[in-house]
Amino acid sequence: MKTFTLIFGAVYGLISVILGAFGAHLFKKMLTIEKLQSFETGVRYQMYAAFFLLIIGFFLKFESGTEKWISILMIAGTFLFSFSIYLLAFNETINLPSKIIGPITPLGGLFMIISWGMLIWYFVKNKF
Repeated sequence: MKTFTLIFGAVYGLISVILGAFGAHLFKKMLTIEKLQSFETGVRYQMYAAFFLLIIGFFLKFESGTEKWISILMIAGTFLFSFSIYLLAFNETINLPSKIIGPITPLGGLFMIISWGMLIWYFVKNKF
């Protein structure tokens, strides 16, 4: 699980840098200001998650279920949150139904919040 977490952290970081570059240059011409700001929010939170995963990947031992769920919820939450935002930013361009994609974003955010909460609980419980 440790290696899995570190790999996802690195992959999320890589993808967020690539998408951030596309957003700053190519997508700037394709998206409205509001859609571009939304897209950038997805990129920013994906990078936060990348750092989160890399840090916990180095410091946690992943011996307990709590440690594993902290990672799983952040990985899944980031995917649901950021990637649904990316799709919503382009929903008019590629004709995606925002009614289906829209509810996915807060679910991903909830998973990310739970992951942070579990990390806090882990620190309190283990006097880390």
